Amino acid sequence: MRVAMHQPHYLPWLGLIDKADQSDLFVVLDHVQYERRGWQNRNYVAAKGGPVLLTVPVIQGARGERILDKMIDNSHPWREKHHRTLAEHCYRGAPFWEEFRARILGVYEQDWERLTDLATATTRTALDAFGIRTPIVRASELGEFPGQKSELLAQVAAKVGATSMLSGDGARDYIDTEVFHRYGIEVEWQRFQHPRYPQHNRADADFLPRMAALDLLVNAGPSAGLRLLRDRRADPEEG
Repeated sequence: MRVAMHQPHYLPWLGLIDKADQSDLFVVLDHVQYERRGWQNRNYVAAKGGPVLLTVPVIQGARGERILDKMIDNSHPWREKHHRTLAEHCYRGAPFWEEFRARILGVYEQDWERLTDLATATTRTALDAFGIRTPIVRASELGEFPGQKSELLAQVAAKVGATSMLSGDGARDYIDTEVFHRYGIEVEWQRFQHPRYPQHNRADADFLPRMAALDLLVNAGPSAGLRLLRDRRADPEEG
């Protein structure tokens, strides 16, 4: 059984979606330290004028605060701003916007207190829209794990009965595969290759990569979008 893990990310990017698609179980690492100026509470979407960074304001606590304890600062009208940016400035007129508009914008019609709940909801929305049925579980629901770094990840993988863990290539410098081997778990590398696709509000030469996954969804649609991800995985040299 192959497991993938990732911190909860608001409006997740395609690399996270691709990782979940390749896995039998996706674990949201909500029990690790919140990363300031990271991607847990923000991501880019594509507007005609360029990338727009959508950030969920959070209440700053102790530096070692866990993601699951991070609270959203709702004194700012962030939901209205993000709703308006997506609906009016970025994706109105995209080929599949009307099909997924209600599902995407429905997130902003709910009240959110904890960042991890919001981030996990946007991940579930993206996976469901693409038709990816990989189950999701939060690490905080699995119990306590005393390890750190690779030991911690190996303990989580062992807890869910994994025989392998799929890791992003960016983790090669700090994942200790020998630690996983002690738990009887193999480490596999994702080798994610970003697909290129038409963006409705931009010329092909001005393609913006690394946008939130919803950019591919509303521009290419779920079937074609998922096929692009899988084709790039099968032939990473193409395109």
